[in-house]
Amino acid sequence: MPQEQHSQSMAHDDQHEEDAAIGVGTAREAAADAAIDDLDAILDDIGAVLETNAEEYVSGFVQKGGQ
Repeated sequence: MPQEQHSQSMAHDDQHEEDAAIGVGTAREAAADAAIDDLDAILDDIGAVLETNAEEYVSGFVQKGGQ
């Protein structure tokens, strides 16, 4: 009987570890989705600026003379 309880305890611990791993994976997926959404928002902002005034946007990055 003690051996049977020990294997049930080990099985319960293994299940708990798997559940924890799934929770971590889900949290990572949520963080990745949030990062992707943030990146998409930034790219949308850049796209909107380029559509309205690309020349002014690009001129902000062009070096003039010896700068």
